[in-house]
Amino acid sequence: MSLIKTTAPVAPAVPSTGRLRPLGLGEVRITGGYWAGRQRVNATATLAHIAHWLEREGWLPNFDLAAAGRLPDGRRGREFSDSEVYKYLEAVAWQLGRDDDPALEETFRNTVARVAAAQEPDGYLDTAFGRPGQTPRWSDLEWGHELYCAGHLFQAAVARARTRPGADDGLLAVATRLADLICDVFGEDGIRSVCGHPEVETALVELGRVTGEPRYIEQARLFVERRGTGVLRDIEWGRSYYQDDVPVREADVLRGHAVRANYLSSGAADVAAETADGPLLAALSRQWANTAARRTYITGGQGSHHQDEAFGDDFELPPDRAYSETCASIASIQFSWRMLLAEGDAAYSDLIERTLYNVVATSPSAEGTAFYYANTLHRRTPGEPADPDTVSPRAEASLRAPWFEVSCCPPNVARTLASLDAYVATAGEDTLQLQQYAPATIVTVLGGGERVELTVETEYPADGRIAVRVDRDADAPWTMQLRVPAWADGAVLTDPDGAPTTVRPGYAAVTRAFRAGDVVTIDLPVAPRFVRADPRIDAVRGSVAVERGPVVYALESVDLPEGWDDVATALADTGRPPRDEAGRVVVDLARRTPPEAAWPYAGQQPEAADAPVAVPLVPYHDWAERGPSTMRIWIPAS
Repeated sequence: MSLIKTTAPVAPAVPSTGRLRPLGLGEVRITGGYWAGRQRVNATATLAHIAHWLEREGWLPNFDLAAAGRLPDGRRGREFSDSEVYKYLEAVAWQLGRDDDPALEETFRNTVARVAAAQEPDGYLDTAFGRPGQTPRWSDLEWGHELYCAGHLFQAAVARARTRPGADDGLLAVATRLADLICDVFGEDGIRSVCGHPEVETALVELGRVTGEPRYIEQARLFVERRGTGVLRDIEWGRSYYQDDVPVREADVLRGHAVRANYLSSGAADVAAETADGPLLAALSRQWANTAARRTYITGGQGSHHQDEAFGDDFELPPDRAYSETCASIASIQFSWRMLLAEGDAAYSDLIERTLYNVVATSPSAEGTAFYYANTLHRRTPGEPADPDTVSPRAEASLRAPWFEVSCCPPNVARTLASLDAYVATAGEDTLQLQQYAPATIVTVLGGGERVELTVETEYPADGRIAVRVDRDADAPWTMQLRVPAWADGAVLTDPDGAPTTVRPGYAAVTRAFRAGDVVTIDLPVAPRFVRADPRIDAVRGSVAVERGPVVYALESVDLPEGWDDVATALADTGRPPRDEAGRVVVDLARRTPPEAAWPYAGQQPEAADAPVAVPLVPYHDWAERGPSTMRIWIPAS
């Protein structure tokens, strides 16, 4: 497969070279189904919710204080609170790229004006550092997050430049002035260090792609090359916490703080794409594969340590102690997406799909106004409903909470959902790949000049049939590729002539000079199924989980039969497979009754179990929508 030269789609990541190019918001439109519903809630409820809390908690007014010269008095929020404003701006920019909304446009411009007014004459912009009475600039690279905040500003500006080229709101100019300063301060002859929280790397590359300024890409390369050389102070969790223990090229697996690790890898992948650095890309491919195989939960979540929000060792994946931060999963999607564009391997899309349905979709409530920060796989005691008018500690909210003292997750979810159309499809010279399945329209021009118009019709993941209708006659043959997930053994592809073919995981392809009205159909086997974990995952050995298509299911206490006390007493009868009944996934469970004992380690103790009964499960992304409950994904097998 040859490398292609990309155009500039309206998308979050637009590498100049790669195996595939993304199709952006102007080319793909999600028109219905599960994700259209999520996007609608995001646009109508979540964005306004975030704006309310940014104002109420003072994180946006911090910029007003800076502009008025009144800092540090009155500043509120953590040192990185500026970044939440920038992520909100990015989310709004992507939403405006999907739908014109004069009121939202005015809100966007007003917010940009408040941010711009706080910028220093030399381009510096951060409300937590640099003014009289504040910590000096760049003096706390380990924890200060100055470059991290700048990165999110750059990504907001990139989103605006791509969705509204030439807009006169000034955001892109604000970003480039700050980027120029960073290049001056941290360039080859400047401060030879990095930010404790990677993020600016990928943002600088995207800003370089938008502006055509190679200096930004070079600065990102310098940051990537410096990482892992001991330029940051050691801390109690070690330099691995912020990936400063091993150079990027030498690492074998992601480690340390899970958000940081994935953002760094995303930036390194961007650098590799722009500098044609094959060895760097190969190192990232190795790290992605090992992380997916050894350090990723069944949900796609990453991070098993609470104290440092970090990856554990290989196969250290306890469900009840899963941290699985929402932001880590969003960063994981960004890393996987860049690797997909670079290498074209469907495995990257498989993990993106798993993570979207089972972490990103799990975090926000159905109403879009409360969120999980961490995503446990096993809840032992019913949670406490969060006060809708109170800020919660980040990971201590036992149910979805409206806002957090560290509230990175709500705007991160918002920007992901607002830009989700850009993750649906990719293209090559004479190929088009469907990477994620949703009702959609696709209009694009392939690299060879062929104009393609498609309509995707599906109820996926409720149903496994995806029908792709061609809406335009082709002038020459081209290839349609449909992703076959790794779990989809027995998938069947039917070409426009009605000929069915059993296809293997990867991509199923049809090549022809398509005619308007041609339909290609793929049927994925989405019947519920038991899965077992690698036996090296000690915490779930002897247990099973249930998946249906890409969706992981959970046993929730509100569905237990009368008289059952808790999900902890359930045993799965694996002699009969899970099944669909009356619109729900059902499994046979027996209730076990362990003997009471004064000492729980007295040898082999007999355990009574009732006869199995049918019990419904709930999609993990819907758990706790019916009130406080206990929950588990992994169920001991009888």
